[in-house]
Amino acid sequence: MGSFFAELARQASANARREVEEYAREIPEFGFLDTNPRARAETLEYALWLRRRTVELSPDNSALTDDDLGCIAAIGESRAAAGMSLDARQRVLRLHTSLMLREINEATEAQRGAGVDELMRMMNWFAPQGERGIRAYSQGFVTALRHRLPYVEQAALLARSLLSGDLISAELATALGMELPERCAVTVIRVPDGPAGDRDLESEIEALVKSHHAPITWCPGKGSRSGELIALIPLHPAPTPDLSPTQAPALVSDPATNLVRDFAQALGRPCAAGTATSSLSEVADALDLARRISRAAPLRRASARLRPHTLSDVFVELAVADAPLVDAWLHAVGRSLQPGPDLLVTLDAYYHHDMHRGATAAALNVHPRTLDYRLRRVRELTGIDPGSTRGVRVFSSVVTRGLSEAWH
Repeated sequence: MGSFFAELARQASANARREVEEYAREIPEFGFLDTNPRARAETLEYALWLRRRTVELSPDNSALTDDDLGCIAAIGESRAAAGMSLDARQRVLRLHTSLMLREINEATEAQRGAGVDELMRMMNWFAPQGERGIRAYSQGFVTALRHRLPYVEQAALLARSLLSGDLISAELATALGMELPERCAVTVIRVPDGPAGDRDLESEIEALVKSHHAPITWCPGKGSRSGELIALIPLHPAPTPDLSPTQAPALVSDPATNLVRDFAQALGRPCAAGTATSSLSEVADALDLARRISRAAPLRRASARLRPHTLSDVFVELAVADAPLVDAWLHAVGRSLQPGPDLLVTLDAYYHHDMHRGATAAALNVHPRTLDYRLRRVRELTGIDPGSTRGVRVFSSVVTRGLSEAWH
């Protein structure tokens, strides 16, 4: 064994102790190591074993054995069974990798730069075997989660791991029997705080996970009944390869639309949804966009009209939200409609039906003359004709901002 590897072997005990101390200091979930001598001894034993196996295998570029991987998986399983979170697991892996690289650098410096060939052998071994070790650790971790957590909570963990870029998502997906596609529709359903009497949503969310076969998680809001449902809906290639840019969005939105309507039906009160498509590697950015869209979208109850909005639906409102002066002016226009009757709802139906009088009156369940009266009333109160180009530009934004409760 060369001087570099001999130095690593000589420092193995000290380095293992340093790792245990770093865990206790840097990761809150490892705080028990300061009060539980047995757990501390077991953690130290594992840290020392891993370093010794590294020194034994790396000089000859020998792979971790099945027994080695089984031991690593057992550690992952025991930590998950003890209640370790995914966030703590990620921090453990990052901290361990960082410390191992630091130890390699210290051993190199201790030999005053000698043993470059040994260092290269170590690095060539470290990357692929480290990846195998992390995979085994994750498999053990997921094995415990399958026994400890209900199906719906596993799906929520999968959603959060995908959004955070945690590689354990592949193991979680396999355990859930879910395929990870190349692209997905990240959909956010916004639920404002509502009256008492809402149904327990846990069983409803579980039904959504099973029927739509998608990672879904619920994020509570500030109100007792508010929050966001976040779903990553798989998008599979359409059977027809020659899609035009205008056709494709309509096709890929169907799975998201079905999920939104199913959830709204279970919820029983108004909600708003936004969606953005992306590759799995960019879902965090897609979530940010989908969340912004959901906050700009109007609140609606379950109906054939309810669907997740896209950027093209609310790009004006998103821009308005970032322009306080313009938003305040639109809000003033909206307040001028309050004498009514039902002018905001009337304008919403009017524009949704492309300003067709008959279809709008039917949707509102009023006589066409009643609709004409309401449209005249809008013009009287604001000085703007809702059927003019200016009216469409102004009132369509007023309607969307008003129904989204952005001004509440």
